[in-house]
Amino acid sequence: MATKRTTMYSRGGKKLYAVRNADGSFKDIQSYARAHRMDIARKSKDELAAAAGTAKKAVKKAAKKVARKASAAKKAVRKAVRKVARKAAPRKAAKKATRKAAPRKAVRKAAPRKGARKAVRKAAPRKGVRKSVRKSAPRKAARKATRGRR
Repeated sequence: MATKRTTMYSRGGKKLYAVRNADGSFKDIQSYARAHRMDIARKSKDELAAAAGTAKKAVKKAAKKVARKASAAKKAVRKAVRKVARKAAPRKAAKKATRKAAPRKAVRKAAPRKGARKAVRKAAPRKGVRKSVRKSAPRKAARKATRGRR
């Protein structure tokens, strides 16, 4: 049961609530502003019951919505699978028919030509080898010439 509060004013002019005991003596004196804030923050039993009811309804509604979406997704998947199966069945039959009707031909792989490879090797210039030969011959001659002088 809510306690009855008497309003009064302090010397400074602030509004106060005086909370009394059962015998009528002062139990507590509160400032009006602080008590009012507490009253607004606290909810009554009726408000709590109403909030709990709406919360339960919201949970049920959300659960139903999820279930609907899941069933719709399952239906869509089933539909897509059926559609693919329908398209695939005629293709398989057509492939089998064409395989039976058309005789298989032996596919020969072309043998690599050895002569062509040799011609390519001969035609490709070997620059690295020639340069080393060109450079080494004059160097050898120069070395021979300088050895006798020492």
